[in-house]
Amino acid sequence: MKLVPLIKPIVVFVITLTTTLLFLLLFPQTKNTSFEPNFNSMSMARSFVLWLHGLGDSGPANEPIRTLFTSPHFRNTNWSFPSAPNAPVTCNYGHVMPSWFDIHEIPVTADSPNDETSLLKAVQNVHATIDKEIAAGTNPSNVFICGFSQGGALTLASVLLYPKTLGGGAVFSGWVPFNSSTIIEQITPEAKRTPILWSHGMVDRTVLFEAGQAGPPFLEKLGVSCDFKAYPGLAHSISNEELRHLESWIKARLQSSS
Repeated sequence: MKLVPLIKPIVVFVITLTTTLLFLLLFPQTKNTSFEPNFNSMSMARSFVLWLHGLGDSGPANEPIRTLFTSPHFRNTNWSFPSAPNAPVTCNYGHVMPSWFDIHEIPVTADSPNDETSLLKAVQNVHATIDKEIAAGTNPSNVFICGFSQGGALTLASVLLYPKTLGGGAVFSGWVPFNSSTIIEQITPEAKRTPILWSHGMVDRTVLFEAGQAGPPFLEKLGVSCDFKAYPGLAHSISNEELRHLESWIKARLQSSS
């Protein structure tokens, strides 16, 4: 029996778990003491933030993220941290783990192959969640989809393939998970008006920085607005600086009650 092939699946899983653990250790809950004007939460309409975790992680492990969004603008925000289903993952030699869709290789590069069939199934599930929230009374312009790594790739696909304009999509350490013309042709003019925030660490060795850099040109060709931010010294993880910027980015796009 060859044991060596087992090393790669274990390493990939540990990398993903460590990201969450480092977040919990390095960014404890702290009260934001920055000045906020007198704010009536009733002036803000209902909003929704959906967070999609990375490969091998879970939704509950990422819930502390919302504690950093201390602005009163988020008092009427409904947060959702779903967990991916367990599935065999090709880059882990078929090892079963939480995964939104199949990934063929790690590190992910700008030229990595995509599994568009499993991706589209995951997109359908995200769209069902968005539809449910909109049916509950949230304006599409106050719906924000965010994700890290594999969740970031799913975020991008879900936002671009949703038929309505949403508040925004935020991709952290993600990549473009499709390139077929049949999928690109499904992107509606309304979807192209959804803004994208893309953040990526420059020393990422799991989803290479080149994979992140390929995103803005792809979106520009589609006519989609993208705010790309590179973070020197950041590996495959989420930093407090990135989340602070995300808070400001969403705040600037939240719609008030009429």
